[in-house]
Formats: sequence, C-alpha cells, structure tokens
Amino acid sequence: MNLGNIVNVIWVLLLLSAFLPALNRRTVEARRRMVVDSLERKRNSRLITLIHRQETMSLLGIPISRFIDIEDSEQVLRAIRLTDEDVPIDVVLHTPGGLVLAAEQIACALSRHKAKVTVFVPHYAMSGGTLVAMAADEIVMDPNGVLGPVDPQLQLPKGGGYVPAVSVLAALETQNANRDDQTLIMADVARKAISQVNKTVYSLLRGNDMEDTKAQELARRLSEGCWTHDYPISADEAREMGLPVSDEMPKEIYALMDLYPQSSQRRPSVEFVPTPYRPTPGQPAGDEPRS
Repeated sequence: MNLGNIVNVIWVLLLLSAFLPALNRRTVEARRRMVVDSLERKRNSRLITLIHRQETMSLLGIPISRFIDIEDSEQVLRAIRLTDEDVPIDVVLHTPGGLVLAAEQIACALSRHKAKVTVFVPHYAMSGGTLVAMAADEIVMDPNGVLGPVDPQLQLPKGGGYVPAVSVLAALETQNANRDDQTLIMADVARKAISQVNKTVYSLLRGNDMEDTKAQELARRLSEGCWTHDYPISADEAREMGLPVSDEMPKEIYALMDLYPQSSQRRPSVEFVPTPYRPTPGQPAGDEPRS
C-alpha cells in the first residue's frame, strides 16, 4: 500500500470517528421519542422527562454533572403551558436536585395543573427533585428508589462549598467571641431560606389535601434539617409520611432510562449480562438461574 492510500484510509477513519458519535446520538434520540410516544398513547398523557446524569462535553470529553437549573424550569413550564388543562401530565424524575428557585417554579406549575399529575422515580429524586415530586397527585417509585430532604443549602463565602442552612443556625448558638459579621449575615439568610422552603412544602402538601397538622409537621421535618441532606427516604418511609406513593412502575420507564446512559469515557464500575435471569422449571436449589 503506497503512502497516498494510507493517507486516504487515515482520512476515512477520522471522518468516521467524527460522524459516528453524532449518528449514534441521533439514533438514541429517535429511540427515546418512540418510547415517549408509546407511553403517552398508553396513558393518554403528556410525558415530560427531567433526567440528570453525568454527561460528556462533545469536544473535550470532560464529564460534567447536571442538576435542576433555570433552563430546566423554562422548558418544563413551556411543556405545561402547551398541555390542555384536562390532559394528565407524567414526569419522569431522576435528579440530585438543584436550584431552589427552579425546583419551586416547576413544583408550583405542576400543582396548579387541573388534570392528574404523576411523577415517576425509577432511581432517585433528591432535594429539589423531592420538591417537584411533592406537587404530584401520585408518586410512582421503584421499590429501591429514594427521595430526600429539601432543607436549603447555603454557599460559603469566597466560592466555598455548600453547607446546610440549619447547621449555620446551630453554629450561631455556640459561644464564640470572635464571630464575624459574615456569619451573622449567613445566619439571617439561613432563617429566611428555611422559612421559605417550609412554606413551599406546606403549600404543596395542603394542595394534595393532606391534613393541616400533618402537613405542618412533614414540612418541618423535610425542610429543617432533621436528617443529613443526602438521607435516602425510601418508598415505604415516604408512604408512612403520608405522601401518595405507589410502586406500579411501567416497564417502559426503565426502558426509557436505559436510553439516558452515563458518560462512557472510563471503564464502567458495574458490568452484567443485560438480560432477565429467571429460575428454570425443575432447577435444583442453588443452581444459577438463567433466562
């Protein structure tokens, strides 16, 4: 093979490496659309997905984390506006949380929708995701799915990390002669943030006809730091709290989640044969099941 042919092969490989990811992305998007259309026809509803996974920037291959932001709230509110008030809305929710403002906008808009609102939680909907879930008439959770507390988190000065607002107030109760004005300011903001989130949670719970005293108590538990912010609230625990939780998850929801893969820039941590394994009739105890 001469040098010209080698150069041509290299160019072909480069072109393929450039176009194949785009083609694969289009294929996955088309498959998502098919699953969404199937679910909407089956349930006679509008389906909205709010799914945040670790994604990869197209050029540099750098993994970036996603969360609920203002762009999400704009898009969800637009989808709700385009839905007749008599058409049910389904939301597939998979998120670590995000901005309180954006989550509250989505939750309040869903709460005002007149037809039934159903939120599906196949894996987790933490923090702001739980706030959105509480706007639903029904929360369908996988038996292993979780929600989380909604206590507000405040960013430390000078670009520091986030800390629970309730912990800022707890720190203020400790005697410290060297406490500066910045801590006092943060404590004031913390009180307001907790009060605001508490009010929103209470309003959502009362909107779903929860008894007043119970709504007040649950709003306090969820917003005032009774647990750490990453505490997993199971489906059973959420049901005991009085939330309208069921476990009748349509199989199409799992199929849809498979079409939102994590970034594949590194070796996967979990691997398995992606087919159902069931016991074979007459199979002796202890033998490995196979489909």
